[in-house]
This record gives sequence, structure tokens and C-alpha cells, in this order.
Amino acid sequence: MQQQNRSQFEFVVLMAALMSIVALSIDAVLPALPMIGEYLSVNNPLDNPKLITSIFLGLGIGQLIFGPLSDSFGRKPIVYVGFILFIIASIICVTTKSFEMMLFGRVLQGIALASPRTMCIAMVRDSYDGDYMAKILSIVVMVFILVPVVAPTIGQFLMHHYGWKSIFTFNTAFGILVVLWYWLRQPETLKDKYRIPYRLSIFKTGTIQFFKIRAAVIYTLLSGFITGSFMVYLSTSQQIFEKQYDLAEEFPLIFASLAISVGLATFFNSQLVIKFGMKRIVHLAMWSFILTSLVFIILFSSKANPSIEVLITFFALQFFTIGFLFGNLRALAMEPMGHIAGIGSALNGFISTVMAVPIANHIGGFVINSVTPLFIGFLACGIISLLLFYINSSKAAKILRKI
Repeated sequence: MQQQNRSQFEFVVLMAALMSIVALSIDAVLPALPMIGEYLSVNNPLDNPKLITSIFLGLGIGQLIFGPLSDSFGRKPIVYVGFILFIIASIICVTTKSFEMMLFGRVLQGIALASPRTMCIAMVRDSYDGDYMAKILSIVVMVFILVPVVAPTIGQFLMHHYGWKSIFTFNTAFGILVVLWYWLRQPETLKDKYRIPYRLSIFKTGTIQFFKIRAAVIYTLLSGFITGSFMVYLSTSQQIFEKQYDLAEEFPLIFASLAISVGLATFFNSQLVIKFGMKRIVHLAMWSFILTSLVFIILFSSKANPSIEVLITFFALQFFTIGFLFGNLRALAMEPMGHIAGIGSALNGFISTVMAVPIANHIGGFVINSVTPLFIGFLACGIISLLLFYINSSKAAKILRKI
């Protein structure tokens, strides 16, 4: 049963709802990391953030599987397959007493959630192009990013009243409602002329086509560095605010306030991108990202952590900048890949996520008694990203060819 008559507003909200399952599965667990680690007899508390980075690893792998398949079988069946896998992974997470098996369950959750994440982007690309596509993606990403405003609070409430396992049950129930809505209201977006007959070689041919598109590759690498720097914060935020600042009870509120900063930026981007264009906004945002990190390092690298108010201010500025990068970088990478939107979205997500996980794990290993390593990581990722951006510009390409 499928209703063809649905508005653009409903399409955007539905895409955002599908993406929010991903965000909820990541962020609602944050307040419960110490409790889960204790339940699973984790000896080193610094291993607890692996429950966050492992789901990102799964997201990267899953996108590489589901994207190409969706170019043959359509977007809708792939969403259903992913959600069935998500239910299985959630059962593993709530029944295991082994940390290693929990990590496996989280990786499997990530693989499953790669389905709605990849399909959302592919469906937007199926339906829109150009700067208007960036506008729609910005709105979808805005809702996706605003989920962390409430996710840790929901997770903390469930943990205190029903135990940490109820977080996984809640996420699954929410996912069921969204997928039912998707089944009833969303038509297939893959056009017949772009449907590729299934054969094993589509993975090879699609990958070859992707790597022939220089802009797609470079903007994917940019996404990897920016996602990696943001993932460091996600995986270490609980340790920073609860251990370094002794703000365990206030953690959900602080996390929410910073998520609002990113959400506001993505909203403003949806209003500005048509007027100024994606590339100009990305250029300015990357410079802001670098300068904010540099100022923090100059002011506080040789001192103890600043006050919580100062730290939140710097984080808010940094994440406001990131809000202008997420949607635009993804849209710039997807723009030349309309004919391979499924595998293009998959490779974009796979490469950027697989890049982000080791970046987050490496930098996060230094965030023990100070937040300065976090900003040093931001600065390094920002400088590399800016260099890649200039390399992709036509002027830089001409200079490189002369050299």
C-alpha cells in the first residue's frame, strides 16, 4: 500500500526521520557508556568510547553494500532489509554479557543503519540537483543533527528508570514507526532509466566511475576529515564533561546546547546556499574552522582547561562552522553522480566514515586530562581539508599542471 500524493514538506520530514534513527542510536547511548562498561566488566574506561566509533565503522561498511544494491533493486527494499538487520543487531546488544560481542552488535547496528542513511541521500539526489539539492540536504541534515538535542536526555531518563537496555528497545520501537510511515507514504524514487541490472560487476564499474570524478573524490576526502574531527568530540564528550569537568548530570544539557549550534548553522545554510552557492560557503566555513581552533590553542595550550563557559563557547563556534560543511560537502560530492547516486552515496559515506574512525580513535587517545588535543586535531583536519579544497579549484589545478 503506497500513497503517491505526498508533499515536499512530508518528503523532507520523512527523510530526516529516517536519518534520525541513526543519530538516536549513536547519541542516546552516550550517558550510559560507564554503566554499560561496568555491566560488561570493561577494565579500561577509555575503551567505552569504542561503543560509539564501532557503530561508525559499521556505517562505513554498510553503505558500501547497500548503495550499489539500491541502484539495481531500488531504494525502498534496501531500507527494509537494513531495518530487519537493525532489529537483529539490537537483540545482540541487549542480550550479550561480552564487551567484544557488544562491539560486534554495534558494528552490525552501524551496517544496518547505513541503509536509511545512504538511501536518504540517494533519494534526495534522485529528486533534486544543484544548489536546491544542497538546500534540501541541509534541512534533512539539520533535523538529523538536532536529534542529539534530546537523545542524551532520553537516554539518561531511560537508563535511570528502566536500565540501559531500554535505550536499545526505545530506538527499535521508534524505528518501527518511521519505517511504517516510509512504507505507507514514500514512493520509489529511482528512475527506470537509472536502474542498473544487478550483476557482481556493478560494484567494480560503479567504483571505477566514482574514482574518475575528481570533484567527487576530493569532496569525499574533505567529508572524511571534517567527520573525523566531529567524531572525536562525539566519542570523547562524555569523558570530557563528566570526568574532566565533573558535570555528569549536566552532560545531556550541554550536549544538547552544542547540537543546537550545529542545527542553527544547517538551517541558515538552507537559506543562504541558493544565494551564495555551496563552494563559497564551504570556503568561508573551513577558514572559520581553522581560525577558531588556532585561537583556542594559542590561548589555552600551555594552561589548564578553561572554564566550562569558555569551552562551550569555543565548541559552539566550531560546531556552528561544521553545520555549514556537512550538507554542502555531501551535496558537492553527489552533484556529478546523478547517474550512479546509489553507489556514489555509498562510496562517499564509506570512504568518509572509514577515514573518520581512525582519526577519531587516534586523536581521542590523547584527550585524557585536557581538551587541547581535541582542538589540535580540529586544526590539523581543517588545514588538510582547506588544501584539498584549493587543489580541487580550477586555478590550483592549472598551477599544479604547470609544475
